[in-house]
Amino acid sequence: MKLLRSAGVVFVFILAFQFVNIQYYGGDIFSLSSRDEFPVSIHGSTESIRPLSGPVRVNVSSWRSAEGERAGLEEDYVTGSDTNVSVQSHDDSFVETRSSLNGSDADTDALDSLVETRSSLNGSYVDIVEDAEIVNENNRNVETLESKSDDNLSPEVKRVMNVSNSGVVSISEMMSLLHQSRTTHVSLKMKRPSAVDQELLYARTQIENPPMVKNDPLLHGPLYWNLSMFKRSYELMESKLKVYVYREGKRPVFHKPVLKGIYASEGWFMRQLKASKTFVTKNPRKAHLFYLPFSSKMLEESLYVPGSHSDKNLVKFLKNYLDLVSSKYHFWNKTGGSDHFLVACHDWAPSETRQYMSNSIRALCNSDVSEGFVFGKDVALPETTILVPRRPLRALGGKPASQRHILAFFAGGMHGYLRPLLLQTWGGNRDPDMKIFSEIPKSKGKNKSYMEFMKSSKYCICPKGHEVNSPRVVEALFYECVPVIISDNFVPPFFEVINWESFAVFVLEKDIPDLKNILLSISEERYREMQMRVKMVQKHFLWHSKPERFDIFHMILHSIWYNRVFQT
Repeated sequence: MKLLRSAGVVFVFILAFQFVNIQYYGGDIFSLSSRDEFPVSIHGSTESIRPLSGPVRVNVSSWRSAEGERAGLEEDYVTGSDTNVSVQSHDDSFVETRSSLNGSDADTDALDSLVETRSSLNGSYVDIVEDAEIVNENNRNVETLESKSDDNLSPEVKRVMNVSNSGVVSISEMMSLLHQSRTTHVSLKMKRPSAVDQELLYARTQIENPPMVKNDPLLHGPLYWNLSMFKRSYELMESKLKVYVYREGKRPVFHKPVLKGIYASEGWFMRQLKASKTFVTKNPRKAHLFYLPFSSKMLEESLYVPGSHSDKNLVKFLKNYLDLVSSKYHFWNKTGGSDHFLVACHDWAPSETRQYMSNSIRALCNSDVSEGFVFGKDVALPETTILVPRRPLRALGGKPASQRHILAFFAGGMHGYLRPLLLQTWGGNRDPDMKIFSEIPKSKGKNKSYMEFMKSSKYCICPKGHEVNSPRVVEALFYECVPVIISDNFVPPFFEVINWESFAVFVLEKDIPDLKNILLSISEERYREMQMRVKMVQKHFLWHSKPERFDIFHMILHSIWYNRVFQT
């Protein structure tokens, strides 16, 4: 009997010890995941563990909008694994966080400390990883995936998120998708992080734990989702980012920037990046990013066969280029192109780059959720019209708010299905407050130009044409007119850091008949506040002959850098 009692006591003691062990170390694992902290590695070993956040691709056509059902969308990671993880969505909040780290650059010891592991009870190191969270009511499970190769770094993850039944992704839902792409991680074993990897890891922890910024003379707080994070990220980009530009590729498709017209953004970016002594490195081993220097505009002009209605030869041309650089260098194959990026403004760029450049960061003017824009990877590129390349800031500005007597203005070609509907509803002389034209009418005396209308209007209507993007969005900012964006599922430029709803109006396409009532419902005080913010955000959308801090060149580069950091 005594023997049985003794055995029972020992058994209870073992159970208690196991419970304490699980609580202590299991708690560490889950708290790391919930706080979205940095990964750990094994010092003195050739292996480490690093989580990867995955981009989110939204399949709008898969949404279920049946009455009584919750609408859902499928987001899938383009990767080499067959493992699927379902995650129930939850609301995310974006708040300022006080920094537990100082703002200075880390030395070698500080970088090493970011990947230091905790020890287990017996004194040996343990592998602690952030894992993909599977949220199912009050239950949480963690699933670990190990890669078979260093080149296979992004296992496939499928998740479900609730969206509105309208089939339109709102700005807040876009931010939630973006945030999810960064907080869902999978654990992978790989070699000890390189110096470049460690710099990116350091940048991420600095951005996630920035020094608090309440007021900044150059940056107006309400324009940004989180001013502190944006400023710290921008500073790190300035001090650390290095880009390798491939020299391969022949003109006119490669290395020939187009500086005039509605696709000028890609050309101006190409020219200014290639001329940069700050960001460009000739040593690819020091590069955080690799630039594919082609022009989508020149690709179409040079290779498209008129009347063919096919871009197959354009896609093949780009594939041949990738075959060239991947056979000559190992950098593309090492990451599957995930640290490579392109900047393309032509409407066809999403389809031309989807098949062979799907893993790369794509900065696209045609940033359409329904056309495969991948949150957490792709970047929304501003479409800017440059008429005189030598004077990109020609005619900048407009009348003050008190002198803008036209409620709303639009003039443009009747492309797509939406603009004819806009003209049919509000065009002609139907309403004197709504100046909606296909062509600006001529009258006796002095006629107002397109530019003068924009400079004199309170709200500038920016409807989609054939595609979701329109140069009118940036034109409105250029002429200090509050943009009214009517383009469902359009991802606005720099939306990952800029809060567009603080200075722009978004109207659903179905609400065009209520357009005037929507605009009149905005108080005069609110309008003046938005118009003031338009003037403040304007600098982020201006091209200068030589790049200036916080201008459009730096903002495009920052968006690419930002996504690269959060892929780490």
